[in-house]
Amino acid sequence: MGMRVHELAKSLNMEIKSLVAELKGLGMDVKNGLNTIDDETAAHVIELFSTPVKEEKKEEIIPSLPIEKLPILQERIVTISPSVTIGAFAELLDVKAGELISCLMKKGMMITINQSITPKIIQLIENIYNVQIEIKAPVLEIEKEDENKSGQKSRPPVVTIMGHVDHGKTKLLDAIRETNVVDKESGGITQHIGAYKVSLPTGEVTFLDTPGHQAFTAMRSRGAQVTDIVVLVVAANDGVMPQTVEAIDHAKAADVPILVAVNKIDLPDANSDKIKVQLSEYGLQPEEWGGKTIFVEVSAKKQIGLDRLLEMLLLEAEMLELKASYDCTAAGTIIEARLDKGRGPVATVLVQKGTLRIGDAFVAGLSYGKVRAMFDDKGARIKKATPSTPVEVLGFSGVPIAGDIFKVVSDEKEAKQIATQRKDVLSFEKQPLVRITLDELYSQIQQGILKELNVILKADVTGSLEVMCDLLGKIGTEKVKIKVIHKGIGDINESDVMLADASNAIIIGFHVEADTATKRLAEEKEIDVRFYTIIYELIEELTEALAGLLEPKYKEVILGVAEIREVFKASKIGVAAGSFIKEGKIQRNAVVRLKRDGKILSDAKVISLRRFKDDVTEVVAGFECGIGLEGLNDIKTNDIIEAYVMEKVRQTL
Repeated sequence: MGMRVHELAKSLNMEIKSLVAELKGLGMDVKNGLNTIDDETAAHVIELFSTPVKEEKKEEIIPSLPIEKLPILQERIVTISPSVTIGAFAELLDVKAGELISCLMKKGMMITINQSITPKIIQLIENIYNVQIEIKAPVLEIEKEDENKSGQKSRPPVVTIMGHVDHGKTKLLDAIRETNVVDKESGGITQHIGAYKVSLPTGEVTFLDTPGHQAFTAMRSRGAQVTDIVVLVVAANDGVMPQTVEAIDHAKAADVPILVAVNKIDLPDANSDKIKVQLSEYGLQPEEWGGKTIFVEVSAKKQIGLDRLLEMLLLEAEMLELKASYDCTAAGTIIEARLDKGRGPVATVLVQKGTLRIGDAFVAGLSYGKVRAMFDDKGARIKKATPSTPVEVLGFSGVPIAGDIFKVVSDEKEAKQIATQRKDVLSFEKQPLVRITLDELYSQIQQGILKELNVILKADVTGSLEVMCDLLGKIGTEKVKIKVIHKGIGDINESDVMLADASNAIIIGFHVEADTATKRLAEEKEIDVRFYTIIYELIEELTEALAGLLEPKYKEVILGVAEIREVFKASKIGVAAGSFIKEGKIQRNAVVRLKRDGKILSDAKVISLRRFKDDVTEVVAGFECGIGLEGLNDIKTNDIIEAYVMEKVRQTL
């Protein structure tokens, strides 16, 4: 009889136009929803289109499939680019695109002629056509220019203001710039990352005014080291607070010198000595006490001590001997970016070397363009920008990401080519960062990858925190040292995750929790987060990890559930189960358990899976199929077949 296309589309819950387009891509002669296709073809289409495409894990490719290689081509090596389409790849193989698509369709791979190649498709093609496929790695990075160090000149320091909320960070910068930034911002809270250049009689200083240390660390996690000096603002009437400690740890992790500005000294309850004592506990010893940290007492409101603060900043910069080439190709970092309705993509660029000029072609991450206009921090048009100068740049093809490296190239054609190649590689295979986890700690130590294990500690009370720090300091080995880069009281937050991301650290929580946003961020960044309620469990597990004795933990994941509705004999396998898939999916070669009246009878393996007359690789919920179980003949109607896998898991959020 056959089935009309519109009926088939309805059963697949697809739009008729979409289904017609897909069928045409498979080489079928269909024009609209009224066309009829035969029952066998319809069944095949239903099977293919109802099979969900599983999102691939980037780190694994499907195992070799037991499929017979077709003697179509002589064994040879085919080199392709990451962005090659199925149609273009068929030409490289000297086969028809329809033939290639048909072969892949028979193996359960739904593709179209304009679809880009993927690792899974590559392995299937290698098995089918007896060829070896190599990915041509394009030159992604711009060739580094040899800088003439003898021609380098001094550059202004780049300073980031950090500290606890409401300790006067933006007020201080406002006083230095003698402008009214705070009044333009909601509630006096910094709403964006700003970069400002301040001219002084003895030199210039560039300030980064950030919403907090998270933005500072986020840029560093993307490989952008933009800050030369951190000014830690602490209110003299308030003292060291949790975000003050976090800011210290973030700055230390970035290996950036810290200068302390003790703010609000004009208030009656101000106590500068108390601040010095508190900060000494975190390794910031004042110079007058024999330490190396510069302390400056200021009042942003009364404009007290600002000249001395700027003088100390320039002195610190002079000691750092900050230099840059002014005549080489310009390069810098994206500080912030946005889409402006009238001007298109706009980004703030901090120039770090060379001189940026109007008309320069550039590339920044996945974006590229040509400098159409530049504005300084006061909104004035400028024609060039030298090192340590923040400028607003117009001319981007898209909105870049904060932390992207900005680089001038020879022309716009080269810029577009580099950006396109980066997109191709990113879309083909995004290589995950090698994150440290306790499960993999020993192997990384043995390979010499890890010399120092960075740890972030969070606890409910100070006593527990100090005990954990003391015990962790005693269990390091000759091959790896345990370093606590941040410790704090309270729940694990997004700032902790950002610091772990930038420092490749693990997070350990004792009697604390984490909110949903933090959990989501930790999962996205693949940060190993562990929770404990007994200190010695933490010490025991970490000790076992260092010795390679930590047992991996597994959890059972149900893939699918099928109900047996009919039992019949099959010549090759003995007994087959006519089943209806109630949940998930059942795959051929899957491990399953047979359950009757809620009790587990036996485990088995699916050795046969059929829909109608065809062997299939999997059947999803809502469809019927025939299932053959290895070594199991004692099956009855209403029995339940439950497919499952044991997944290795780490103790994360």
